Amino acid sequence: MTGTIALQGGGPFTANDELDARLLRASGATKVVVLPTADAFEHPERLVASAMNWGERLDVDVEALMVMRRGEALEDGPARLLHGAKAVWLVGDQPLHLKSVLKDTPLFTALRDVIADGGVVTATGGSAAALCDPMVDPRGGAFTLGLGLVQGLALVTEAEGWSPERLHRTRKLANTAFAVLRTGDALLKTAAGWELVGAPEVHGDLP
Repeated sequence: MTGTIALQGGGPFTANDELDARLLRASGATKVVVLPTADAFEHPERLVASAMNWGERLDVDVEALMVMRRGEALEDGPARLLHGAKAVWLVGDQPLHLKSVLKDTPLFTALRDVIADGGVVTATGGSAAALCDPMVDPRGGAFTLGLGLVQGLALVTEAEGWSPERLHRTRKLANTAFAVLRTGDALLKTAAGWELVGAPEVHGDLP
């Protein structure tokens, strides 16, 4: 890979402005494609509004790609929109829905191509958890299959909202490297390796 995968613990478009600005500079992006797919059943328009305000602060254009259903991700149009993109942000807190929409689709292949072409793919909260395989199941803290953009790593995101008992159960169940990210924490994967931002709690060796 020549690009960057940024996995953020939470707070999309609010908690990591300094890091986001650095990622955008490094990628040379002047436009960000935002996928609020993982909030399809919540209020994705709120994330889009937050993204527009964030774009004004960071002086980048924002384009929302409103792919909410698997059938839309299977179409060629959304994937074509990502061709040539230098920066993509995935936001929303329902990782199971994001996985069901993107897995084995042209749109997911296009995300891989963004990274292969030297761009940045950033995901926050539940969306970040879904990009990994294995993925922490938000319904109980056990492990399930994820999208596998990052393999051999599982994430606990927005960990400040987890009870100590739930975190302890996930640690006991873990048979892979995993990281506990609070809002403001992040893990960056580049061709040079891993960078920890904030104070992630990492268990095992990062892949």
